[in-house]
Amino acid sequence: MGVGEIAGLIAAIAFAVLAGFLIYPLIRLGKLFDQLADTVKESGEHAIPALDEGLTTVKQVNKSLEDVNRISAAASTTANNVGALTDLYGSFLGKPVIKVAAGFYALKTTARSFMNRKDSQAQEPVNKGV
Repeated sequence: MGVGEIAGLIAAIAFAVLAGFLIYPLIRLGKLFDQLADTVKESGEHAIPALDEGLTTVKQVNKSLEDVNRISAAASTTANNVGALTDLYGSFLGKPVIKVAAGFYALKTTARSFMNRKDSQAQEPVNKGV
């Protein structure tokens, strides 16, 4: 065996030892990638039902909001109708009632004034020619 063959043998042994030392981290790295792939797969399997459930929840919330919008629109319409009805009754009955009340007040004031004048005339002594 020559010097070149011995050097080649030493290089081959060193390369085998180096490869032996690098195999263990590469195997661990492969297991890590396998676990990472399993985690991604499980996350995907769990994410799809979660997204479907979230979509269902959003649809139900939208339906509830539509119901609330309908209810608030109906309440607004009812409030507007009650306001219009109140204005109608106020204009239809309010002015005549005020006029009738004013008439009764005028009648009462006139009657009281008339009664007070009659009472004051009855209490005055009549002075006839002294």
